[in-house]
Amino acid sequence: MTGFFGPIEEQTLKNNYFREVLFTGKYCQLVVMSLRPGEEIGNEVHEKVDQFFRIEQGEAKFVLNGKEEHAVRANEAAIVPAGTYHNVINTSKNQPLKLYTVYSPPNHPAGTIHKTKAEAEAAEKLEHHR
Repeated sequence: MTGFFGPIEEQTLKNNYFREVLFTGKYCQLVVMSLRPGEEIGNEVHEKVDQFFRIEQGEAKFVLNGKEEHAVRANEAAIVPAGTYHNVINTSKNQPLKLYTVYSPPNHPAGTIHKTKAEAEAAEKLEHHR
């Protein structure tokens, strides 16, 4: 398919995987994510990748560079510039956090699906050892 077309809010809300890549282009990548209550992405940094986040359901705490914190709720967005350490934490005790993110440039192999955070971490360890 050339480009991406579709009901991104609906696809984000229906997604139950930790991470699923929906589209990978030359300069950007669209990914839907679902974090269980209390789950977090984990502190990470993308040296050459800007990242846009849109929360569709729930509330997240973004922690930047280990100290700056921002609460981001449904229908709100966040941008994390390249080179910024960041963690996204689902602050709900009973509701999944549903979001989509746009990486620019792409950050994951096209077609990536990680059903759980553990699966994502295992795959990323393999990628870093290649």
